[in-house]
Amino acid sequence: MNDAFIVSLLSVVPHGLGSRLQGAFARAGLSRLVLDWYVRTYGVDLSECEGTLSDYRTLQDFFVRPLKPGVRPVDETAEALVSPVDGRVYHAGRLSGFELPPEAGMRWDVRTLVGGGERYEGGHYAILYLSPKDYHRVHVPREGHVVGYRYLPGRLWPVFPAAVRTVEGLFAKNERLAVRLATQDMGELAVVLVGAYGVGRMTTSFAPVVTNTGTPGEDVTLTAPWTCARGDELGRFNLGSTVILVCEAGRVTWELEPDQQVKMGQRIGRLGS
Repeated sequence: MNDAFIVSLLSVVPHGLGSRLQGAFARAGLSRLVLDWYVRTYGVDLSECEGTLSDYRTLQDFFVRPLKPGVRPVDETAEALVSPVDGRVYHAGRLSGFELPPEAGMRWDVRTLVGGGERYEGGHYAILYLSPKDYHRVHVPREGHVVGYRYLPGRLWPVFPAAVRTVEGLFAKNERLAVRLATQDMGELAVVLVGAYGVGRMTTSFAPVVTNTGTPGEDVTLTAPWTCARGDELGRFNLGSTVILVCEAGRVTWELEPDQQVKMGQRIGRLGS
């Protein structure tokens, strides 16, 4: 099945409604009947999560399951930037002005992605995809203060490779939540949670925002910035998707390769260019 046909088919799917219905099912008690199937189909490692499968009342409860203490050690070395999630590296590199370089194999403007972002010209980006088997909580990649966020409603295209290759600017078109993290030695980082088809909700640990509920977008500066340590929980995907880190120019050197699997807390870059 070629990419053009896949995208043509997806273009007639009611993404928002479909995702909300899927999310409603995942939150319903009946969804616990699919847990065994879900674990077998996607190869979820149950040895890492707290409790047993029978402890989870719904698919959503299981999807945002906590991990056992200590299974994700956080790199505490002074120069480290750590992965905020378990996932696979789509691509990491340096922006060409405000856009991805040709070798990224996709196009979007970072200002559209984060809803502003003049500070990121010539900066650095890393795109991390979370598969259905992955742990779906998002954590702080570098200690600092969350100073605000932008909720940017949008489409809910699936983010599998065929769609990413074919839908120009997909990540900057999908619903997303761009968290602004101010640090002492890396300037301001954007931690962008990107929704996808099936992602009924995204939530944060520092504000009551809940995405894909029909509420309008908002640009919020916190009156009291949220102080956070490296590895603290930042937010959750309630079904789905992708996290994009964006850093200011000269602030980080990535230690990543395309298709590399990473774990939350693992060092993925070091300070400085």
